[in-house]
Amino acid sequence: MKLLKEMCAIHAPAGNEVALKDFILKYIEANKSTWDHTPEIYEGDGFQDCIVLKFGKPTTAIFAHMDSIGFTVKYGKELVKIGGPVLKEGIKLVGKDSQGPIETELIIIEHENGSKSIEYLYHREIDRGTELVFKPEWREDSDFVQCCYMDNRLGVWNALKVAETLKDGVICFSCWEEHGGGSVGYLAKFIYENWKVKQALISDITWVTEGVQHGKGVAVSMRDSGIPRRSYLNRIRAIAEKHDIEHQLEVEGAGGSDGNQLQKSPYPFDWLFIGAPEDHVHSPDEKVHKSDIASMLELYRVLMKEL
Repeated sequence: MKLLKEMCAIHAPAGNEVALKDFILKYIEANKSTWDHTPEIYEGDGFQDCIVLKFGKPTTAIFAHMDSIGFTVKYGKELVKIGGPVLKEGIKLVGKDSQGPIETELIIIEHENGSKSIEYLYHREIDRGTELVFKPEWREDSDFVQCCYMDNRLGVWNALKVAETLKDGVICFSCWEEHGGGSVGYLAKFIYENWKVKQALISDITWVTEGVQHGKGVAVSMRDSGIPRRSYLNRIRAIAEKHDIEHQLEVEGAGGSDGNQLQKSPYPFDWLFIGAPEDHVHSPDEKVHKSDIASMLELYRVLMKEL
């Protein structure tokens, strides 16, 4: 879990993923000689802060978003949400502005007219536009890992572990997912027009609910706010069952992912969200069972061979 712990502490809120992009590129450069196959790497001009890895003759792509939720400093001491973070008094926030590193905490102000605002508690005003993110506090025992930003550092971790043995496939590290998307459209265009890839797996993290529990396997999402094509879903379920990989079926009416953006693209992509469930979603305390992480990685490795 050393790699996951390190990535959970990297400052990469939606719109400013560059630090995690640079980390991933350095990690690939340092480790690709130990991988079974060496990918072609696409990044830089035309990709903004996204990364595409192409292995062999691909038929399927993994999408893993790099960004996280957080806050932007507005005027005075007011904060504006990036994505949908939990709002709770006392949450520790960190960042950096022109005067140096910052550690502060979130407070909620109730106004006389009944409205509320989100603010930070600090001895000075922080530069407007500064991003603040949850302060990482890594916790681990024999069964669980817990920290901020498992969503989606764990999805990125999964993609990098798949890369170790991948022969044929594409891995896309995307941006902005937590705040409306925006990069998946041009990534889909690039991989479809260059290699005719039109199958996707969404390496992301979902919720623990009454129907999806810790320790019962990776969640295969039959639907959320988007609905994947049933024939593609059925193929994946059949592969998971053939290989006896522990998994659980998720059915939700809300939530979304890079899969929604793929479905809205002008390219004929099949997609499916497959991810470990976490508790305390979008908080500093996101918690995932290690056995669900193991089944997530096992299923992805099998699917990238068989799809």
